[in-house]
Amino acid sequence: MKIAIVGAGNVGGTLGRGWAQQGHEIIFGVRDAKDEKIKRVLASAGMKAHATSIAEAAATAEIVVLSVPWPAEGAVKSCGNLTGKILVDCTNPLKPDLSGLALGQNTSAAEQIANLAKDARVVKAFNTTGAGNMSNPKFGAQNASMFICGDDGNAKATVGKLAEELGFEAVDVGPLVAARYLEPLAMLWIHLALKMGWGTNFAFKILKR
Repeated sequence: MKIAIVGAGNVGGTLGRGWAQQGHEIIFGVRDAKDEKIKRVLASAGMKAHATSIAEAAATAEIVVLSVPWPAEGAVKSCGNLTGKILVDCTNPLKPDLSGLALGQNTSAAEQIANLAKDARVVKAFNTTGAGNMSNPKFGAQNASMFICGDDGNAKATVGKLAEELGFEAVDVGPLVAARYLEPLAMLWIHLALKMGWGTNFAFKILKR
């Protein structure tokens, strides 16, 4: 598939490298494709990746992955027409000092993004763990869980397969409104990693019996 990744930071770069290794064509949508940081990301991703403007990346891809800091309104608008495309929201509405979430309870970042891109098929995913775990989600014999929610079943299934290609156990947690629970879960991960001194080498896992 052709996958556009808006943003090439830790999360976007890691996802792009992982999917490029699986044979997908990766198009990073960035402000400056000639930036040295972008060149380093492309070099690590290999021949299956290139960079261009956000609008061009989104226009040519089947899936658009939003991996930018909150607020993401500008990035979504820069994508242009997203009608029918799968839009994967990796964002978390963090306060600038990481002290908590800027919104929640009665809405979520994913729902706000869906309102901005009304004709896209929005799926929340890749927001509840760090980039290091996206690079390697295996913990011994266990695979970290990747929680996914959205209102389009086929879109969720596609994103679930992409998560599994990276080594995650994909967990469908329901409609997009469930992002109201996933974004605080991401805040818990950040709290444990930074405030409680756990570091980043841990992830959430669903256990059943």
